[in-house]
Amino acid sequence: MSAELDTTFDTRAFRRALGNFATGVTVVTAATSSGRKVGVTANSFNSVSLDPPLVLWSIDKRSSSHEAFEEASHFAVNVLAADQIDLSNNFARPKDDRFAGIEYDPGEGGAPVFADCSARFHCEKFQQVDGGDHWIMIGKVVAFDDFGRSPLLYHQGAYSMVLPHTRMTRREEGQAPSSHFQGRLSHNLYYLMTQALRIYQASYQPRQLSTGLRTSEARMLMVLENDAGLNMSDLQREVAMPVREIEEAVANLKRKGLVNDEGERVRLTVKGIDETEGLWAIAKEQQDKVFEQFSDEQVEHFKTVLKGIIQGT
Repeated sequence: MSAELDTTFDTRAFRRALGNFATGVTVVTAATSSGRKVGVTANSFNSVSLDPPLVLWSIDKRSSSHEAFEEASHFAVNVLAADQIDLSNNFARPKDDRFAGIEYDPGEGGAPVFADCSARFHCEKFQQVDGGDHWIMIGKVVAFDDFGRSPLLYHQGAYSMVLPHTRMTRREEGQAPSSHFQGRLSHNLYYLMTQALRIYQASYQPRQLSTGLRTSEARMLMVLENDAGLNMSDLQREVAMPVREIEEAVANLKRKGLVNDEGERVRLTVKGIDETEGLWAIAKEQQDKVFEQFSDEQVEHFKTVLKGIIQGT
């Protein structure tokens, strides 16, 4: 007799596994006939059909916003651009009025739409489907805006952004030299910085992930390194992650014995300090390897330039 399949599993672990699938980030909005406006951050957005033009996203059945989405005749999907992390965080937090201080225009059916997005889809409500603990909302696209801005991404619990894969620009052995550094591109600092970052990340990120820590967890430990402890507000400012993901990363690190709570602050444990030292060792090895061809003076000057850019000077 075959063994019975065990279908029980850790839902938190399941959610973390799903986080390996990189997605875009959207804020979905709607307005009811009475004027109530709702908006939620969602990464469940996807296309369904080209003819008719259908898209979908899902909302937690426990969400206080669902009633308004169910009542509204339309909803809008605002696909966020890479510089709209604050907008994502705003609509991910529980607040009495998520639209307070937020600029928007009324779209189809009055659904609020935001400026400077990557794209926007104005949708007529088409169908609502029961999807376990979520409602799957399907909309028929009646209009859309394509601004072509680089999108905000979400991967392993942390915000990310698009960079072309290094394999797309790597020169194969025997291939003629690339024209990347000829003409005007050789003087375009943005192009040079993005190319350099891609090359740097190609060998660094796999080594960091080989520690068994997710990107969000490694980022959290390195921010806490040699610190007296950070509260939730400090962590959100430093790690570029939604509050929910920060809380989950902290919970995971606590289970691994790498951090603990002292009041409202998160601190590294002795085990966490050792783990973090390993992360910094990987970072230093990568840095030494990449910059070994340059003098100490050149590297220090490079740091000064980068810090000046970051500080806006």
